[in-house]
Amino acid sequence: MHDPWRKFLAVLAGPDQPHAIFDALEVLTVDTVGTLLFTAMTHDTTTMRSIRRHSSNEAAYPVGGWKPLRQGLWFETVIAGRHPFAALTIEEIAVVFPDYELIRSLGCESALNLPVVVDDHVIGTLNLLHEKGYYTPSRVAAAAELLPFATIAFLAAARSDKQD
Repeated sequence: MHDPWRKFLAVLAGPDQPHAIFDALEVLTVDTVGTLLFTAMTHDTTTMRSIRRHSSNEAAYPVGGWKPLRQGLWFETVIAGRHPFAALTIEEIAVVFPDYELIRSLGCESALNLPVVVDDHVIGTLNLLHEKGYYTPSRVAAAAELLPFATIAFLAAARSDKQD
């Protein structure tokens, strides 16, 4: 078993789920793809709302609380199309995210959103922000290696929700 898997699975077996597993996923993301800001969200397409499950910067992007899930380019790409969305500039980010000024104020001008898909449904997204020009096509391709880890994290979160 590869070392990242071993460390990740060891965390999954421990307490404080799903927080611990999302923390481990954040560390893995920083180490493999790189991110200045990392969040994980689930989306309810029936009610068209999203909730943040994890955030590396809770002052700017707190965990919890529903927000509207809007139709448009991002929704069509990530939720309906099940493809990553990448933006290399703040101008590209501004087209899809109304909070682009907050994003820029945090020193971020590049975004990558990865849909996590199980049974042809998006069960969550990993949302990464970095400096301008960071999420190049090669980094987007490399980020796909995070998806098995992310799938486990979101499934652990769903299991935790059922036990609450």
